[in-house]
Amino acid sequence: MAEAHPVGFQWVVEAKKRGATVIHVDPRFTRTSALADIHVPIRAGSDIAFLGALVNYVLQNDAFFREYVVAYTNAANIIDDNFRDTEDLAGLFSGFDPEKGHYDPVTWRYEAPEDRSPDEQQRLEELEENETGGSEHKESHVAAQSESHGSGGAAVPWKGRRDETLQDPRCVLQILKRHFARYTPEMVHEVCGIAPDDFTKVAEALVRNSGRERTAAFCYAVGWTQHSTGAQMIRTASILQLLLGNIGRPGGGILALRGHASIQGSTDIPTLFNILPGYLPMPHANQHQSLEEWVRDDEDKAGFWGNVRSYAVSLLKAYWGEAATPENDFCFDYLPRVSGDHSSYSTIKAQIEGRSKGYFIVGENPAVGSSNGKMQRLGLANLDWLVVRDLQMIESATFWKYGPEIETGELVTEEIGTEVFFLPAASHVEKAGSFTQTQRMLQWRDKAVDPPGDARSELDFYFELGVRIREKLKGSTDEMDRPLLDLAWDYPVDEHGDVDGQAVLREINGTGSDGKALSAYTELKPDGSTSCGCWIYCGVYADEVNQARRRKPHWEQDQVAAEWGWVWPANRRILYNRASAAPDGTPWSERKRYVWWDAEKGTWTGADVPDFVPDRAPDYVPPEGAKGPAAIGGQDPFIMQTDGKGWLFAPVGLADGPMPTHYEPPESPLANALYGEQNNPTRRALTTPSNPINPSYSEAFPYVFTTYRLTEHHTAGGMSRTLPYLTELQPEPFCEVSPRLARERGLTHGDWVTIVTARTAIEARVLVTERVRSLRLGDRFVEQIGLPYHWGGNGLTTGDSPNDLVNVTMEPNVYIQDKVGTCDIQPGRRPRGPALISYVESYRRRAGITEEET
Repeated sequence: MAEAHPVGFQWVVEAKKRGATVIHVDPRFTRTSALADIHVPIRAGSDIAFLGALVNYVLQNDAFFREYVVAYTNAANIIDDNFRDTEDLAGLFSGFDPEKGHYDPVTWRYEAPEDRSPDEQQRLEELEENETGGSEHKESHVAAQSESHGSGGAAVPWKGRRDETLQDPRCVLQILKRHFARYTPEMVHEVCGIAPDDFTKVAEALVRNSGRERTAAFCYAVGWTQHSTGAQMIRTASILQLLLGNIGRPGGGILALRGHASIQGSTDIPTLFNILPGYLPMPHANQHQSLEEWVRDDEDKAGFWGNVRSYAVSLLKAYWGEAATPENDFCFDYLPRVSGDHSSYSTIKAQIEGRSKGYFIVGENPAVGSSNGKMQRLGLANLDWLVVRDLQMIESATFWKYGPEIETGELVTEEIGTEVFFLPAASHVEKAGSFTQTQRMLQWRDKAVDPPGDARSELDFYFELGVRIREKLKGSTDEMDRPLLDLAWDYPVDEHGDVDGQAVLREINGTGSDGKALSAYTELKPDGSTSCGCWIYCGVYADEVNQARRRKPHWEQDQVAAEWGWVWPANRRILYNRASAAPDGTPWSERKRYVWWDAEKGTWTGADVPDFVPDRAPDYVPPEGAKGPAAIGGQDPFIMQTDGKGWLFAPVGLADGPMPTHYEPPESPLANALYGEQNNPTRRALTTPSNPINPSYSEAFPYVFTTYRLTEHHTAGGMSRTLPYLTELQPEPFCEVSPRLARERGLTHGDWVTIVTARTAIEARVLVTERVRSLRLGDRFVEQIGLPYHWGGNGLTTGDSPNDLVNVTMEPNVYIQDKVGTCDIQPGRRPRGPALISYVESYRRRAGITEEET
């Protein structure tokens, strides 16, 4: 965190000064480790084994926050009698289809209540008739729609039976106990390389700092997300934090540290193929032929996600304005549909196979910044046209002339048919606009200077592109052109023709039937009288004021600092903060007092905006048949979930199981010590000759490698390798190895080394350092190689891209890549030209990789 998020890390240092215990779990000893109380080295990709053992420690020692867990989680829910765990099925859950690599989650559901309501009875009959959450569930996961259940979880058909004594063997807590029982300190030592004494220090510190009086927080970044089990790694931390009562409370939670300033914003208003703004699901071609079908599964479900029709219709009105009417389903037919996997890596495969002919690259550099850079470049070389918008002439714009494959002869410049259009972009100081930061905070920035030459902001570029396309289509009678011609594309511009960004933010905020800016998402309507570009951002322009531009210093405010920027939703700084109070509405403790029930005034109050129905008393019980927000009980803090509870066990919604399970990375030097199933059985493999996978426990590739970031460079390097000051600070690509590995392979500190996988080989300077520790796992050592990934062929400092080494195997819920792999390392520089191909091919033969396996 100190390396990649130094500004945010200052608050960790402040917390330590006040007595907080800082624990850093990382394969390398870094600047964060130097300031931590405890540093725990871990084998990259083994985090579920470590976190699962912490869950086991909490359960076995009865150290969980019982009152919180019983009231606020699904620990008491009884699971269907047909459910089978990984303990029963050697690493698989019930419902697995080995041919398709998918789960049918029907046996994971809550047991149906005996006194079912008519709605619950109908749902039960539908499930029994189909024996599924079935074909649609499989279709959805193929389209990466696990993450499209919105800000709430997937809908459950009923709240189910509960045993609040937590003794029923089929209740969630007992299932968790059995599931994680094998995750012992000894197993952690064998799988992760963490000594039992170090594990115990972490477990004791975490328990000691959780409960009524104290809370603990987790911070994570791509060290968790970029794995074939990434979503479940984060799920394990969520389970742990729910058990300890650290969700929805001050000082608690799980903080996703985003890769740069507005990564959070680019998921809220997404640059993703499978969701729309505010995490509305992209319609599926086979499932959603109408607006009614699109919203039906979520509409009127318990919780605020039950108001999904209001959010969806308001978005359609923002897109198509007056053209969107009740008679035409608010232009629902204009929305694109997903029909399968349209993610980045599948698109690259389609390019290689000639099925995708055009591409925009905006603000990224996949030729060096994405996994398996060679595959990326082969795809780009097979396009008809490519548009690149960036600050510098990045490798994705010059692959056809300077790419590594030109040197090896795998690509020939004169034979590449891709027409490349490079359009210079404005930097963040050369345009006004908002960032949405890690903590969901929108902060407005003003333009400091004009962009040079022809450089333009994304806002101006896309607006002008839309104007020109619409002008070309003007007068068209082709129905296919109506979605473009009917767009609400009337943004105000200044004397230079530049769009007013604040007008766009106001459109995103939303307006009512009177044309005035709305104040909260609860004002959105399903009848077309409101317009809103992103329902979770509704309120950022309340009172016709750009709330994101507020900059009142923290020393002039309380600890919540509600007048610095604006946080979605509703300027609420901590989500689910109803959980910061006990079931009866009183604070858990005076020390952790945050939001509570004021019985005299009949309202929730506190330091933050309460994340609850304001006048909903703690003793409120929803009437039978209640829907939407009316179905939220007074003791149900997780108001976007259909059952109001935090899920220790996911009865639906995940592609790879209801509970986290340790599987080895796709490339690993070890067999799975916990289960017979080696890898995540639902992982998304990309089968193509340009993406060969190293066999696990191969003698040809005996070492683990993982990539990471440096403070001095930014992501793929396009913004930093061209700057002399930063180049001077980190002038050359390097790798980090332990002294033991250096002795084993004859590596000399500062010399060149070659690192090779089945994809390619790269060279770097070697840094022999104790910062990377040799890990003892059982009766053997595992060595890890650390590789900063910022380099490429262009700029003031150049070098081979470490991402060329990385295979493409994707996590099954969100389709992110796994950044851990296996490799060999040898002293000396890599071969040049066609000799590099022969060198890599010799390793493939040694590993037994055949053409049929790629």
